[in-house]
Amino acid sequence: MTYLVADDLPTAPAGERFRNLLKRPGILQIPGAYSGLAALQAKQAKFDTIYLSGAAVSASMGLPDLGILTIDDVCFYIRQVSRAAHLPVLVDGDTGYGEVLNVMNMVRAFEDAGAAAVQIEDQILPKKCGHLNDKRLIAPHEMAAKVAAAAKARRHLYIVARTDAVANEGIDAAIRRAKLYVEAGADAIFPEALTDRDAFAKFASAVQVPLLANMTEFGRTPFMTAEDFEKLGYKMVIWPVSSLRVAAKAHADLYEGIRKDGGTHRLIDRMQTRAELYATIGYHEYEALDSSIIKSIAPDGMPQEKAG
Repeated sequence: MTYLVADDLPTAPAGERFRNLLKRPGILQIPGAYSGLAALQAKQAKFDTIYLSGAAVSASMGLPDLGILTIDDVCFYIRQVSRAAHLPVLVDGDTGYGEVLNVMNMVRAFEDAGAAAVQIEDQILPKKCGHLNDKRLIAPHEMAAKVAAAAKARRHLYIVARTDAVANEGIDAAIRRAKLYVEAGADAIFPEALTDRDAFAKFASAVQVPLLANMTEFGRTPFMTAEDFEKLGYKMVIWPVSSLRVAAKAHADLYEGIRKDGGTHRLIDRMQTRAELYATIGYHEYEALDSSIIKSIAPDGMPQEKAG
């Protein structure tokens, strides 16, 4: 019912629940959710897990996706989305927020906040969106050391190693990096910014662990469906920033409408109603829970000792 009732909460570690989802047949579809409300809506749409994107979190804070976020910033959002929906959350860990010890600290902090899985990439700070140009990479052995550190620090966290090497070094070098990261302890590989189906297929045939595909809009990857990626040999697909893009466009339209029309009357049919919002967040369930608690009665005053 609500996160306030212990019986309603999952008992298995989040990482274990994420692994169990990957044991099922078919591809795991993972939409991005950058707020508690978005997480609830993803759950109500019958998704079993969600993705917390560093780009979406940065944008929601009015910042570019350049590695500006801190571990504490991200933990705030992990706690929010995992509390709201009780779904396993795959979290964008950027470059690990530093070197080996920083990566280990990130892993423990993310686990404590409720994360199920983390993605770490092989870029140098300031990092860039994987679909932009002129990305700079760390040496393969340095990334492998970060992956090994993450594996050493975790209790249950599922580790996804992302390589951005295809654009700079070519697909064969990216595959060599991926295999090194698997040897270091990565559970899955995320080859970023592949540009055609042949590249996705080549990667899948060469790397024998679960693979994650990124179906971001306005990037280098052509549009493909979850079914397309599954046929190419992928086990996971994310839509990392889609929910934020839709919401941001709606915000812009709303503010323009208010400025132009002097009110929201032309946009009512595009709004979630109050009743729909209350149903989404479980408003009346919280009310019922509150009324079920026995009312406390305060004492009228201090008890007085009787005279001897």
